[in-house]
Amino acid sequence: MTFNEALPLLSSGKKVIRSGWGGSEQYIFLVADATYQGAAINPYFLIKTDETPSLSMFQPTSCDLLATDWQIVE
Repeated sequence: MTFNEALPLLSSGKKVIRSGWGGSEQYIFLVADATYQGAAINPYFLIKTDETPSLSMFQPTSCDLLATDWQIVE
């Protein structure tokens, strides 16, 4: 699936990954309702990996945005 097709799934709470990733990546997900010290934060993506720390900010590259190998992680 494309990233455009994955985006509504991310918005609904699903986790996705690219099948072309072969490293420590497990999935990405959207954080939509976050706050910091009581102030709302704009939505952002996190990526879960096997590394330490296991969560990092994720910003899709142009390759990620144009890829057609996104899939849902159950």
